[in-house]
Formats: sequence, structure tokens, C-alpha cells
Amino acid sequence: MTIRPLLLALALPLLLGACAQTGSKPSATAAVAEQPEPVVVAPRVPPLPDVELTRQITYQLLLGEVAAQRGELGLSASAYMDLAQSTRDPRIAKRAAEIAAFSRQSEVALQAAQLWLELDPESVQARQMLSGLLVNANRPQELEPQLVALLAQEGSQIGESLLRLNRVLGRLSDKAEAMRMVERLTEPYLTLPEAHFARAQSAMVAREPKRALESAIRANELRPEWEAGLLLRAQATAESDQLAARKLMEQHLKRYPDAREVRMQFARLLVAERNYAGARKQFEILLGGAPDNADVVFAVGVLAMQTQDYKGAQGYFTKLLGMRYQDPNLVKLYLAQLAEELKENEDALNWYQQVGQGDHYLGAQGRYVLLLSRMGRIEDARAHLRQLADRPGGSKSRSAMLEFQLLRDANRGEEAEAVLEAALAAEPDQPELLYETAMLAERDNRIEVAEQRLRRLIEVKPDHAHAYNALGYSLAERNIRLEEAQSLIAKGLELAPDDPFILDSMGWVMFRRGDLNGALTYLERAFSIRPDPEIAAHLGEVKWLLGQKEDAVKLWRAVAAQHPDNAALESTIKRFVP
Repeated sequence: MTIRPLLLALALPLLLGACAQTGSKPSATAAVAEQPEPVVVAPRVPPLPDVELTRQITYQLLLGEVAAQRGELGLSASAYMDLAQSTRDPRIAKRAAEIAAFSRQSEVALQAAQLWLELDPESVQARQMLSGLLVNANRPQELEPQLVALLAQEGSQIGESLLRLNRVLGRLSDKAEAMRMVERLTEPYLTLPEAHFARAQSAMVAREPKRALESAIRANELRPEWEAGLLLRAQATAESDQLAARKLMEQHLKRYPDAREVRMQFARLLVAERNYAGARKQFEILLGGAPDNADVVFAVGVLAMQTQDYKGAQGYFTKLLGMRYQDPNLVKLYLAQLAEELKENEDALNWYQQVGQGDHYLGAQGRYVLLLSRMGRIEDARAHLRQLADRPGGSKSRSAMLEFQLLRDANRGEEAEAVLEAALAAEPDQPELLYETAMLAERDNRIEVAEQRLRRLIEVKPDHAHAYNALGYSLAERNIRLEEAQSLIAKGLELAPDDPFILDSMGWVMFRRGDLNGALTYLERAFSIRPDPEIAAHLGEVKWLLGQKEDAVKLWRAVAAQHPDNAALESTIKRFVP
């Protein structure tokens, strides 16, 4: 709301009040005009008081207006409120209400709006403002008669107003009371489907599914072709029967094949059910009716990808580029991925390079580098990573991590480690580099180096849960300083209480300390969150030692069937089941 000068707008009618109320005679020229003028309906003039513009009134008008322009809205609202009460002028009461509402003076705004409506009881604007303030104040008993009056004034627009009821009442804290109020307010209008629609909505918010469904069914029966009514009925039905809701939409589409919104929601339901082929068919029907709808073209393209129709998807995404789609970089990223799937590697590289700065840029560059590597062009990939690192906003550490991954995957382990060590020398406190080089040192049995870097990481980033976990697990695995190890892992759990790997570490250190029952609790929880083979190895070992040998073997065999190449699990099984 903009606070605008009001002094002249108010002062002139007050000075000329008599003329404004008695009216003026038409001019002679107008009376003898040969051509009739268009009829102009004058705006409704509120009932104005017969008040002389005294010095005191002028002073208070100036005080309120100048205070408002200076940002002293409390003083302004108070001045206008006092003046409204003394002059009984609805325009001044309106001004007081507007300023008080704008400055969040709730009680003053309510008083001013009530006075405004009292002085101009036919003002829809005054009643609307008062209703909004009563909603915000959570005063439903005072609100209801205002809404009754507003609805009674709607005439042919009553249906739209009924549909807005729940948006108005949604801010009330007592949802059950809001539902009951909607039922009372809609009672005179039950021949209209919108009344039952409003009832269904309020019942759903109040968690009354049976009442919601009954009202939604009635709304749908009164106007079967109404898409919003059918969708609300389907939503209410889905609370207890998803299949029945699905059938409702299917039957509606057979009867009303042009129901686009129902078809859109039905297609989305099929996507949620992972029925991508069925969803694609529905979106293609939508596309037939609106070939230039970019959102539908995008949806069909994504579903074509999901159903592995890569050529078809290429066609849709290529079309999107010519439609000025809102996210062209995402379209180019998809085109690159499609080209990869079709083994069109040069085209894929070209598309990845066309993805501009934004949310998809780094992902595209990463995939570009990995594709170069898969094509055997590792040195080109490394050179590209260095170029990325040197660009504005580039990250040398991120590029080094990617280069490490490329070299490791190419079985060039020594070069890979050298890349990370060089990067760490350049950025000795970079958290990711500290962690990765510590893990490499641990694998190479350079325990002192690993511990030094993990402790430095904890100093640099004290909320790094996995730094505590890695250091604690390293000590537990070597069966040394177990009390310190458990303390470190406990700190990691404090930072990430549901991390399955840290839970596994806690179970393992408790096992090392001889607390098999405590270990079992943590390991079972870890495995329930993530059925990882190494967690299974630890859990099975604890079960075996607790005498639950059959359970241990059953667990190991089930997980080994899913992860036949996991060395840690295989080694554990061989120790206990030769």
C-alpha cells in the first residue's frame, strides 16, 4: 500500500460540501445538444457530514498527512482517527484505517474500519477491509456477520465469492470452527455447486474426510462437467481409495475428452505411479490440443527419456529450443545426455559446452570431462579441468578432485594422489582436500599423516561430522585408544545422528570395547537405514558372537547375493564360515 497525500482530496470537498450535496443544474449547451452524450454513471458518493472546515480540522489534516509523509505512521493514524471520530467523515475514517493497517497497528486499524463501516454502511470496501482485519485478529464471531453481508451483495458473482471463502478463512487458527462457519455461510446457496465445493475444501482442511467426500460428490453431481469439482472429488476419494480416484478421472476423460486440467492431473498421477508410457500418452493428447505449450512439450520429452525413446526425446527438446523455453540450459543438458545414450559422443560434447552459467553449468562440465575420459581423451579432460579452475569463479580444489577421479579410474593411482597432494599444498586448509588426502593416507597405512590431517580438518571445520567419524573409526579399527575413539564418534553422531556410517562406527567401537549388546543396537539401526555390505559384515560378526549364528549367516548370505564382489564382507564370512 502506498501512503499518498490526501489533504487536497479531503479539504476541497469539505470547503465545497454544500455544492457537492445539493448538485448543480445542467448547462444550456448540454440541454440543447443534438447528439446524445454517452451515459456516464457517477461513482457512489458516501454520506458526508455537514462540517465546516475549521482551523482545528485543517491542523489535524496537516498533522496526519505530514506525519505520514515523514514515516511517523503511529502519529498519523492517531491524528486521523481522532479527526474521524470528531468529524464523522467516512473518508477520514478510511484514511485512518489504511494508515493503521499499513503500519501494523491492528487495534487502531480495527477501530477505524469499524467506524468507517458505521459511517458508510453501504461501502463494500469498508466491509472487506474490516473482514480482513478480523481474520488477522482471529475473531471469527465478529467476522461471520460481515461475510454474510458481503455474500448477500454479490449477486451474479456469488459462485466466485463462495470459492474464495476458504482462502479468507484459511488464516483462522481453529480449522473446525472455520469449517462450521463455511457450512453456515453456504446454507442459503446450496443449489450452487460452489457452495458444496467450499464445504468440501473446509472439511478437508479440518481433517473431516467423510464430510469432505460427501460435499465433493454433491458439487460434482450438480455440475458434472466442472473440472475443479471433479478433481476435488478425486482428491477426497483418494484419502481412502487411490484406485477409485484414478477411475473417477478416467471416466471423466471418457465423457469429457477436452477436460485439459483433469487430463494434466491424471498424467501427473501416472508419473507418480511410474507408469511413464501411460503418462506420455496423456501428455501427447494434451500436446495435440496445444502444440505450442512449452511445459507440455518438456513433459513429453522427459517421459520419452524415461521410456528410453531417445530419438523421440531429441525431437521434443530440439523443438523446445525454438520455443524460448524458460530454462534453455536444462534443455541443452538433456540433449547432451540423449546424445551420450545414442553414442553420438561428439554431439554430446558440443551440447555440454553450450550449457551456460547457472544451476546446470558445473554438472554439464563434469559430465563433459567424464565423457572425454571414457572416450580415451584423458589428457584433454585434464586440460579442460585446469581451464575451468582458472576461470572466474572456478574452483581449483573441485577441479583437482575431478582430475583425481579420472586418473584413479584409469588405474593411474600414483598420478592421482600426486594431483591431490599438489592441490593441498596450494590450499592447505581446504576441507575436501584435507579429508580425501587423509583417507588416502589411511589406505596407504600412513597413519600419522591421516590423523594429522583429520585433526586439522576438525580445527578448520568443527562441524565436519565425518572428520570425527573417520578419526574415531581409524583408532577403533586398529584397536587403540578406544575411549578416545568412542568420544570422537559420539561427536560425529551429535552432528549427524542418523548417518548410517557413523552409527556403524559407534557399533564397531563398542564391539571393540566388549559391549556386544550396545554394539548390536547401533549396528541394527545403521543397517535399517542403509543395508550396506560392510555394515552387514560388522552386524553379522556381533550376532555370531552373541550366539545368534543362524541369523548372522542368513544376513551375510542375503547381502552377499546382492554384493558378490565386496571384499570386506567376503573376508568376514570366510573367517566364520570356512
